[in-house]
Amino acid sequence: MNDLVKNLVVWLVLAAILMSVFNSFTPKEVENEIIYSEFVTEVQNERVSSVAINGLIIEGTRRDGSSFRTVRPNVQDPGLMDDLLNHNVQVIGKEPETPSLLSQLLVAAFPILLILAIFVFFMRQMQGGAGGKGGPMSFGKSKAKLLNSDQISTTFADVAGVDEAKEDVSELVDFLSDPTRFQRLGGRIPKGVLMVGPPGTGKTLLAKAIAGEAKVPFFSISGSDFVEMFVGVGAARVRDMFEQAKKQAPCIIFIDEIDAVGRHRGGGYGGGNDEREQTLNQLLVEMDGFEGNEGVIVIAATNRPDVLDKALLRPGRFDRQVYVSLPDIRGREQILKVHARKVPIDESVELSVIARGTPGFSGADLANLINEAALFSARGKRRVVGMEEFEQARDKIMMGAERRSMVMSVKEKANTAYHEAGHAIIGKLVPEHDPVHKVTIIPRGRALGVTQYLPEEDRYSMSRRQIFSQLCSLFGGRLAEEMIGGMDGVTTGASNDIERATQMARNMVTKWGLSETMGPVLYGEDESQNPGGGNTHYSEDTSRQIDQEVRTILDDAYKQAKKLLEDNRDILEAMKDALMEFETIDADQVDDLMHRRKVRPPQNWDDNDSDSGAGKQSAESTSESEEAPKESSKDSGKEGPIGGPVEEV
Repeated sequence: MNDLVKNLVVWLVLAAILMSVFNSFTPKEVENEIIYSEFVTEVQNERVSSVAINGLIIEGTRRDGSSFRTVRPNVQDPGLMDDLLNHNVQVIGKEPETPSLLSQLLVAAFPILLILAIFVFFMRQMQGGAGGKGGPMSFGKSKAKLLNSDQISTTFADVAGVDEAKEDVSELVDFLSDPTRFQRLGGRIPKGVLMVGPPGTGKTLLAKAIAGEAKVPFFSISGSDFVEMFVGVGAARVRDMFEQAKKQAPCIIFIDEIDAVGRHRGGGYGGGNDEREQTLNQLLVEMDGFEGNEGVIVIAATNRPDVLDKALLRPGRFDRQVYVSLPDIRGREQILKVHARKVPIDESVELSVIARGTPGFSGADLANLINEAALFSARGKRRVVGMEEFEQARDKIMMGAERRSMVMSVKEKANTAYHEAGHAIIGKLVPEHDPVHKVTIIPRGRALGVTQYLPEEDRYSMSRRQIFSQLCSLFGGRLAEEMIGGMDGVTTGASNDIERATQMARNMVTKWGLSETMGPVLYGEDESQNPGGGNTHYSEDTSRQIDQEVRTILDDAYKQAKKLLEDNRDILEAMKDALMEFETIDADQVDDLMHRRKVRPPQNWDDNDSDSGAGKQSAESTSESEEAPKESSKDSGKEGPIGGPVEEV
């Protein structure tokens, strides 16, 4: 708003100046001006009492008191003075006004000066405003934003879930607050700290918390802000940034996404004269060169440490590398508590349960989860956010939004129910498998149905038994379709299940050493190092053995899953009926079905609700139902984009 008012005032002043200039060059019309011949007639008729002659301009007064003005033609008129004197007209002479040389120069140069002023104004606006950092010659000025100590309210209390990273950087606060305590023992303040970690884990937030705790100025800039199209601008901006930081020392410089300017040197087309490399060279010199930068700590963040130049990572520049990892279950609960302060939470909400059901979520993902839950609660016109809203928000983030408007035929809906029931039953029967959390045949995202598992704890490695159990559950959907309709009844819904199972079995043989036949040998190759996909590490005979071993593992899993489903055919039918009736069943209902008990209805279930179950779809079969298998074949049975494993059809 302030910028808008300032620009409006500037334009109004500029318009007023232009109007005054145009008015000064426009000839003025005089109301009492008469032509010269009329003036001569009035003199001869003795109507004029006096005149004042100034060159060609004649101003006079009539005998009735009115005034007039006329311009004499630029020709000789010797009889004019005789006529004036003969008719008793008082004649007054005026010295002609000649403008000074200075005023003439100003009038002549004013249009040029005005054009230059307008040009400079627009150049300053394009370069960041009319302040000290603007102007056509300010390309080399740093774009770093300065936040003073009183402008930073973030502290370590606002950072949760990264206790190890907080502990690593907490010494920086002590260094900045009381450096003499460490210098007394010969220690020196670290010159740089590199924060490495996946996106959304809180690297920027942690850097601001350091500045907020230490109460020191904080310079913030992105790595891409250094490089421009003009050669040498990046290096000049690095110099200017460190000069400003030295004046504010002790202070912190935070460079976000430093990989934009800190990549390996020598890879560019410009060689040593590449603009990005010049910028990096200047950054290296400023961080550890002949001139010291005492009290200036550089904190940088990146999620690509592998592409950074080795000279940038050495001690003396970035003395420490702090890895900000994805939070574990306790960290996720702490992060949820921090973000839940701003949202009215119902007393029945258990954040520990939500944390357990969101493995792999970053801090940003959890903040988004809280926000989505609040939006769901607002749509329902509730005053607090309950557990149901958190479940809806998590499902939306992990599996996509519900598509209740998608119409499926009863036959296709029943086939989806069999498929998801097959996944759930095998998941409950095989050993060391994640517990089934929810089964639904409501289309979500690009899937027609979803079976969701809820891990009991974070898992960092998997045993061969756990992997084999996952293979069995992946085949559960296809096996259920095969048991009901035979091979002719199998649909394309299991395409992604087969893809995932095949890849998992191949990894067991080629990468993880989990095959007794092939042994603990690496047969695979990193795709990033071999884009062509060709393998040169083993012979054709070994390749044939690998294919045979993969097929053996998949066949064993298929046979075991098939036997489990055949032995529990009644549970498969009961679960299919429950899904057709309720569309979504939870873990308690799945337990009822597995123990062959009557299925309890879900909470808030209305027996008279005709919009649920098969009644709604029985009379609605359109051409959309024919397109659904195509959609499921593209993306079915995929792993959750962020969180725990899901099985989809």
